[in-house]
Amino acid sequence: MKKSDVMIIGSGIAALQLAHHLSADKNVMILTKSNIKASNSSLAQGGIAASVGSDDHFYNHGKDTMEAGRFHNNEEVVLQVVSEAPQLIYELRDAGCPFDEAPSGQLILGMEGAHSRNRIVHSGGDATGKHVIDFLVETLTNNVSVIENIFVYELLLNDKEECIGVKAKDQDGEIQYFYADHIVIATGGCGYLYSLSSSSPTVTGDGIAMAFLSGAEIADMEFIQFHPTMLVKNGEVKGLISEAVRGQGARLVTKSGTAIMAEVHPLKDLAPRHIVSQTIFDYIQSGEEIFLDITSIDRFEEKFPTITALCLENQIDLKGGLIPVVPGSHFLMGGIKVNMDGQTNISGLYAVGEAACTGLHGANRLASNSLLEGLSFGKRLALFLNKFESKQNTIGIPFHNQHGTVSPVAIPDLTELRKKMMERVGIVRTEKGLQQQKNWLEGFFRLDQQPPSLDDCTIDEIQRFLSTVIALLITDAALVRTESRGGHFRLDYPSEDENLGSKQLIYQYCKGRLALNEHNKAKDHAGAVFS
Repeated sequence: MKKSDVMIIGSGIAALQLAHHLSADKNVMILTKSNIKASNSSLAQGGIAASVGSDDHFYNHGKDTMEAGRFHNNEEVVLQVVSEAPQLIYELRDAGCPFDEAPSGQLILGMEGAHSRNRIVHSGGDATGKHVIDFLVETLTNNVSVIENIFVYELLLNDKEECIGVKAKDQDGEIQYFYADHIVIATGGCGYLYSLSSSSPTVTGDGIAMAFLSGAEIADMEFIQFHPTMLVKNGEVKGLISEAVRGQGARLVTKSGTAIMAEVHPLKDLAPRHIVSQTIFDYIQSGEEIFLDITSIDRFEEKFPTITALCLENQIDLKGGLIPVVPGSHFLMGGIKVNMDGQTNISGLYAVGEAACTGLHGANRLASNSLLEGLSFGKRLALFLNKFESKQNTIGIPFHNQHGTVSPVAIPDLTELRKKMMERVGIVRTEKGLQQQKNWLEGFFRLDQQPPSLDDCTIDEIQRFLSTVIALLITDAALVRTESRGGHFRLDYPSEDENLGSKQLIYQYCKGRLALNEHNKAKDHAGAVFS
């Protein structure tokens, strides 16, 4: 039996920040289904948003966060996170994490979409995620053990409905059991469920799906952020072109040179991501190719070495100054509903990072708030867990089998699922397309069904089944929300509905019953601080 004080599933920035801040006397275990550095956090070209500039204040950062989130945010969470952002940056820098600085020692601050100030802290230009993850991995302490290439697929609950461990498969398909006093899901979002995506292939929503199937509350799944600028070649996404490029002056143009954002929004190319993505989508639907014009940026190769290498690798001629782009799935605002300490509604189970729905992002994440959220909630959860004393190791911890005995009869092909999600539940949605997708997915599984046993399935089959569950949660929530807000755009309901803005859709499966509850987020607000 493998027993730890704290078990962390996933290895992105939230997971590693949590491990760093847990007490040295805690026995900590990190389980990750791939390499410890294979996460969306490592791929993050953008930086970390923090009001460290002399002309900035966390109030401005909070207002921008609320505006980008279309006021669907939990204002109390926004206030807490943006106010502590500068301290989180300075703590990392003082610990030895490198950030880009001027010769004077001042942090160099970049601009990104929907921000009112230059407040984006970078490391290595456009390689912030990689540098921060490298630092956090290399400085893990001896009380933290890491098991790579282990696929966690089911939570173990005892008779009191407390989470006490997980079930996993190793690369040989052997089932492994892991137990802990505290189990933390930090598995990231589900971006790879879309055929056009910036996400790592490992990011398929497994943690959220298994939490749902165990009775955890899942919220805001309809809100998917589509990043406007994915590098595209022959119809395939090759990588992400950071919003920082537009922050340096790049413009979105047609092949003939028409600036497509000039008359759409006061911030033009730095408008909120959902507005830019929807604009590009409209042009592509009408047969136009869209490019990022970088001719106005001096020393582009020096400022953006990662993007330069990506373009050269895909034979994009930077001398011509035009990078072909399309919008694609980038970030999930929803996830496992948690409180300020990362607690879920299941005792012993926690969630941080993109897998969690904290309320920070609302209906659409502000650029560079994702790494910030991971740092903030990773540390906050660690401080909460440090208060607990270790429980005694108990050999043969009892748990009840919450899943059925029958393996799933049919599971969709992941390539087909990704294609249909992009077509029917993508940037622009309609009732017809959403209902078609729901009907298709329910041919494999329904959200009110008892979960099947996955023990006899291969890792690939388990991942595809869990992807089906996530796809259904997104599709159904998008069907229920009859308005357009942030990352959720309904062509048949193109406007925001004031009555729906504060309503949060919460899904919960429990003992053979699916509950869909509406939570009034207005109760969470701290007094309209950022109005």
